[in-house]
Amino acid sequence: MLCDVLIADAKWEAALAGAEPFVARVLAAAAHAEQARGDVSVLLADAGELARLNRAHRGIDKPTNVLSFPAPAGAFAEPFLGDIAIAFEVTAAEAETEGKRFADHAAHLLTHGFLHLLGYDHMNDADAERMEAREREILASLGIADPYAAERV
Repeated sequence: MLCDVLIADAKWEAALAGAEPFVARVLAAAAHAEQARGDVSVLLADAGELARLNRAHRGIDKPTNVLSFPAPAGAFAEPFLGDIAIAFEVTAAEAETEGKRFADHAAHLLTHGFLHLLGYDHMNDADAERMEAREREILASLGIADPYAAERV
């Protein structure tokens, strides 16, 4: 799996001290767990960029934590799964509010975004439970606690 990472906000590198290898490690674990093959492109941006993307692609005029853009089937000669974009400020605020380490929450959002590229969704309770179970398993393989457990410090 090739993971192309664009760091559009320097706060990511400061917070993760090696953002590109971090992203590659998380996505490799997710790809391994799902037996998925294909390339992924990741944008580590600020909240303003995610607000712009959210507005342009979902019609929602506010930032969000993570967006996924699955590649159209058969659109590329090489296997390309799609794009993931994550907002630093939203990720940091959620991690603080939920009592989580920043890196753990960023890993959760990357995993969540990756699963969306593979067709997972959370539009109903059954789909949400299935997706959350996969997130828990993938994150556990990285030594990260259940992201849906009660808040912790």
